[in-house]
Amino acid sequence: MPSSSKSRHRDMLLSAIGIAFGVAAAAGLTRLMSSLLFGVKPVDVVTFAAAAVILVVAALAASYIPARRAAAVDPVETLRRQ
Repeated sequence: MPSSSKSRHRDMLLSAIGIAFGVAAAAGLTRLMSSLLFGVKPVDVVTFAAAAVILVVAALAASYIPARRAAAVDPVETLRRQ
């Protein structure tokens, strides 16, 4: 497995854990914030799912682009320049 794949896998695992904790916390706090929500049910599955998908896409892009760039660099050339 190339290092960029390992990095993406690790990054996506960390993102999934963070999103799971965030969704759980948001679902738990909706009772406290229910008076602030207008036009949305306190536990709106579509809104939670859309937010999670957006965060997954952002996390994938944030981990893929640097990992791809780092995988393209020749380590020997980098060490010679230092």
